[in-house]
Amino acid sequence: MNTIIKLCTLATLLLASGILSATTLPGPLVDAAWLEKNLTKVTILDVRNDIKSFTTAPAYTRDIKTGQQRLVRIGGHIPGALITSYRHVRRARPINGNRVLHMLPDQKDFEYFMQLVGLNKDSTVVIVSKGESTGDMTMATRLYWQLKYYGQDNLAILDGGMAGWLMDKREISTDGKRPLQGNWKITTERHALLATSDEVAAAVKTGSAQLVDTRSLALYLGTYKKSYVGSKGHIPGAKPFPNEMLTEPSAPATFTPLKTLSALATELKIDTDKDIITYCNSGHLASGSWFIFSELMGNKNVKLYDGSMHQWTLEKRPVTALKLEL
Repeated sequence: MNTIIKLCTLATLLLASGILSATTLPGPLVDAAWLEKNLTKVTILDVRNDIKSFTTAPAYTRDIKTGQQRLVRIGGHIPGALITSYRHVRRARPINGNRVLHMLPDQKDFEYFMQLVGLNKDSTVVIVSKGESTGDMTMATRLYWQLKYYGQDNLAILDGGMAGWLMDKREISTDGKRPLQGNWKITTERHALLATSDEVAAAVKTGSAQLVDTRSLALYLGTYKKSYVGSKGHIPGAKPFPNEMLTEPSAPATFTPLKTLSALATELKIDTDKDIITYCNSGHLASGSWFIFSELMGNKNVKLYDGSMHQWTLEKRPVTALKLEL
């Protein structure tokens, strides 16, 4: 066992016992250099779908002409990281007679899940995704949103995820030892972060909040739809802010510079200082725009419509198709 892994193991024990105090995060995004310097002071939640890759070595290929190594498969994890299966981050929930998929779990379920992951109370949390795509980074933003909704404050995301960490040739582990159950507790429900269907309907009717559709333009305009969404198109009055604009398109999927994102929002007639409700198909991608507007731009009047188009169409609410609304 190398030195960094030993230190991370010791830090986990100290954090669990309350002996080691939490560190101050530089902001909602951290880079790999900062994280490497502070590994022993934070708890890393590694969120991904394919759990097997957590304990599998990464794969590289070498360019014949340049001799440079190129990452071709994400594998392993940052020493001391706690694996967090994205498949269990969200749950199906009954709402007004409908079974709505991919929703925020209730307090009891989410608290128990995070304890099984190994998270302890008073932890400073850094969330790490595989970082190969915008979809990976929005797994991180979705987990961030859920933790914050349930009271976690010391919270950040590693920009570029594991892809950036590996491409920098920083130290990794493939250890699969199961952590001890943590003692993390939900301390509150921040209802101001979540929009209900009725709140979205009110925004459609009165313009009380800007509706921001974070899906691709094809889904927004309604040329096709996901199988679990009942109708093609978008919520009436919603403005597009396609999710693919939020990060680099390939590994490492670092976030687009804030100045660029602000310019894009202005061009799409989104006022980033006014009330906003973000949505997508199921509440996954919409967490990315929520993170941009709320955490990076500092607008604290941004809500995520958790049920998104899936719940909206289950409830037979109105949809607009083949129309760009700016």
